[in-house]
Amino acid sequence: MQKSIYSLVLSDGVMEEIDRLAYLRGRNRSQMVNEILAAYVSYTTPEQRIRTAFDRISDMLDGRESFRLIAPPSGTLLSLGSALLYKYNPTVRYSVELFRQTDGAVGELRVSMRTRNLLLIALLTRFFEIFDAVERRVTHKTGATWEDGRYLRPLCPRLLTGEGTLPPEKLGESVADYIRFFDAALKAFFALPEDERRAENEIGRLYAHYLNTHTVIL
Repeated sequence: MQKSIYSLVLSDGVMEEIDRLAYLRGRNRSQMVNEILAAYVSYTTPEQRIRTAFDRISDMLDGRESFRLIAPPSGTLLSLGSALLYKYNPTVRYSVELFRQTDGAVGELRVSMRTRNLLLIALLTRFFEIFDAVERRVTHKTGATWEDGRYLRPLCPRLLTGEGTLPPEKLGESVADYIRFFDAALKAFFALPEDERRAENEIGRLYAHYLNTHTVIL
């Protein structure tokens, strides 16, 4: 959404209260004024949409299963960690960026692992290749890329029932569900690192379950 510069004449007392509120909420003055005015006219800003989506992702994943927030959401970025039961107990990092503009992709998922172990990086890269092949076979196109153990995938919601705009709560829920599915597929692969055929079949089974149990597919 485009932003422009406007001149407003406000009383000093009002600005003091706006600045105080902005400080408490971690906003700057312009963001706070924009948020107050948007609430008054019942308009949802891109920043509010993103915060609502991130709140839903946090509610669904943080502290559940093996997921935990690495840091509080900042702006358009949220990061989660998930423990992987493998040598050296590495942590997989899931970073979600949501875009202010929602034409096309609404955001991007980034998957990485902080490690210098070449075998672990090679296995992770092989998982990305197999996962992408399965996903392309099912959806025909993902737009995912990967390099040096880092995976990038655009998030393009597809509603399987009906049309319309995806509410931010549902967007957050859909992203959380996809991360949960991706994490399960990753762990299934690392449980069978010596048998790629079985691992690929298990990833395919998990993908089929994901498709059959969700009305919004990323």
